[in-house]
Amino acid sequence: MSPRATSDTQPFLVEIGTEELPPKSLPRLAHAFLENFETLALSENLLPPGAKNEVYFSPRRLAIYAPALRLKQPDREEERLGPAVAAAFDAQGLPTKAAEGFAASCGVGVQKLERRQTDKGERLAYTIHVSGDTAAEVLPDILREALAKLPVAKRMRWGAGTVEFVRPVHWLLLLLGEKVLKTELLGVKAGNKTYGHRFHHPAAIAVKRPADYRRLLEKTGKVLVEDRAGSLAARIGTLVAQAGKRLGGTAQLDPALLQEVAALVEWPVAVTGGFDAGFLSLPDEVIVAVLQGQQRYFPLRDKGGRLLPHFVTLSNIQSLKPAEVQRGNERVIVPRLTDAMFFWQRDSKARLEARLPELDKMIFQKELGSYGDKRRRVSNLAEAVAGHTGGDPMLARRAATLAKCDLLSDLVGEFPELQGSIGKRIAAANGEDPEVAAAIEEHYLPRFAGDRLPETPTGRTLAIADKLDTLTGIFAIGQKPTGEKDPFALRRAGLGIVRIAVEGKVDVRWSMLRDAVAELGQQKNLALAGEVEKFLIERLRAYSLEAGRRADIFEAVASVATRGPLDFQRRLAAVESFMDTPGAKNLAAANKRIANILRQADQKKEDYGGRIDSSAYAEPQERALHAE
Repeated sequence: MSPRATSDTQPFLVEIGTEELPPKSLPRLAHAFLENFETLALSENLLPPGAKNEVYFSPRRLAIYAPALRLKQPDREEERLGPAVAAAFDAQGLPTKAAEGFAASCGVGVQKLERRQTDKGERLAYTIHVSGDTAAEVLPDILREALAKLPVAKRMRWGAGTVEFVRPVHWLLLLLGEKVLKTELLGVKAGNKTYGHRFHHPAAIAVKRPADYRRLLEKTGKVLVEDRAGSLAARIGTLVAQAGKRLGGTAQLDPALLQEVAALVEWPVAVTGGFDAGFLSLPDEVIVAVLQGQQRYFPLRDKGGRLLPHFVTLSNIQSLKPAEVQRGNERVIVPRLTDAMFFWQRDSKARLEARLPELDKMIFQKELGSYGDKRRRVSNLAEAVAGHTGGDPMLARRAATLAKCDLLSDLVGEFPELQGSIGKRIAAANGEDPEVAAAIEEHYLPRFAGDRLPETPTGRTLAIADKLDTLTGIFAIGQKPTGEKDPFALRRAGLGIVRIAVEGKVDVRWSMLRDAVAELGQQKNLALAGEVEKFLIERLRAYSLEAGRRADIFEAVASVATRGPLDFQRRLAAVESFMDTPGAKNLAAANKRIANILRQADQKKEDYGGRIDSSAYAEPQERALHAE
């Protein structure tokens, strides 16, 4: 349990009140704020061991509540080392200027100094008692640093000042116990007031005690400040599910959308609505993209999984006229669905291959050429890769030829997240082989961590070929990931290859990298394939360690040549099984000793120039061993 306030501690609360914060990055900002604060407060000895602090946030606030914060840092002893004793006294034993200067810097006489034995010999020393600073003195700097370290891509200024933050700051609540900390952060003076819902309770709310904060905001201010990435998202999910059930359907609860909505509303109220059933002739993914992606609505499905012409959304206000709110939400969706229907009717009438010439005019990357150039490289590579994945080379080539054509469709232009899905739909309508159509969608998989993998052999083949081409191409032009920057999502592509190989039991070979390099016209760049292989092994390392593999076993396998990720993973499993056998430790110890003996022998051989006088052997066994 978290420690409670005592005579030496008090509860602490800080709230930064702002204009509406970006919803998709709000949870990350809030948790980074808490992590930064805890790290700094611990380093300053203000947080007791085992403290369980809480972070709260809403669209207009970031807040931290610490139930017990030390009122003062502990006093401490600091030892200062002075000159060497040999230099501190002359031949008569009298202190030199070095000793007197050190004593003066410590504020004492030479006779008060002590002697300490160190690795550099005996030295003068003095222990100083340092009184700890109060929390009121230290906290402002802790908070400034915690806020400065937030992962904000671009900060903004407001008014005539020079202060910068992710959004303009309007109020600052800062309490230690029942006292306001007299300071200023982000251009705002601290007080004991917060503000409730923008419409339900825009007036100030005085907070006397930090522990009252959450209750006051909810009961008086009509603002929920639970951990919005967790408990509030779950609460909203329950509201949506209940509303969907009343309409006879099951809500499609996307976790990312739940978290985003939780960061958009302070007082969530479920609102239901509907649309013309004629729009259900659109592909499901198009309707979901309109409802979920553009409007942040939750689609509903019947017991058979079919979409219903209804939705649930969240309002940020308890309206006195809910029917008007419903009509407004229904009205805005009609033009979007109408546009989507028009685009789909036009896209589905055209054949995918009719768009091939246009790919030559669409730039993939200026140094790597157009999407037409990429299509030709991937087509050749997919045919070669198919020999290792169990795919049909001709189907792989056909799928690679058509895979990027839907990028030129109207629907993908409007909904980029539908790339691949629309291509699959159009290919099916064009009468393409079902596996080719499926591969057009599957070659983008996995799109994110934990996403599903390609299910068809052609889909796996094309996914690998496309990712290999991207990796080798971007590495070839010197744009590999650095730090947090990865504009071409190469880490995701690399992890995708690893997952397809390991989880799909697909024999991806490192030799495929040489084929990809050859398609780039970089046959002479012998180091390129090795560089990408090393990058993939790093992705495999992260994947394996996260799955619970031992780091030392991974390094052991990495020290020998492997054929690819699947071979690597099987070797890991084999070594793990070996390490569980009774004789494993003895064999490992013997192998280590032999390796050390051989290494020493190589060194001795270098010392005497490698010359061996075989006539010095006295026994037949020695001569036989030398001959071997």
